[in-house]
Amino acid sequence: MVRTQIYLTERQRDELAAIAKTAGKKQSELIREAVDHLIDQAGCGRRKAVLREAAGIWKDRTDLPDLMAMRAEWDRN
Repeated sequence: MVRTQIYLTERQRDELAAIAKTAGKKQSELIREAVDHLIDQAGCGRRKAVLREAAGIWKDRTDLPDLMAMRAEWDRN
């Protein structure tokens, strides 16, 4: 692990301490869990954005074989 220093407001610190006490966890553990959650959410959003951008990028290409004709030929055999 890498040590990282952060600044919290007093309210954030107090609420985090209360949650940690209730959950029986260390504040640092809760912070790592929150960061993991944020990374997971952002990663999902990035994947969806990349897929949206990539959708249909080959639709106007003329150098690709006619896949529908190929499939029809395979189905006949």
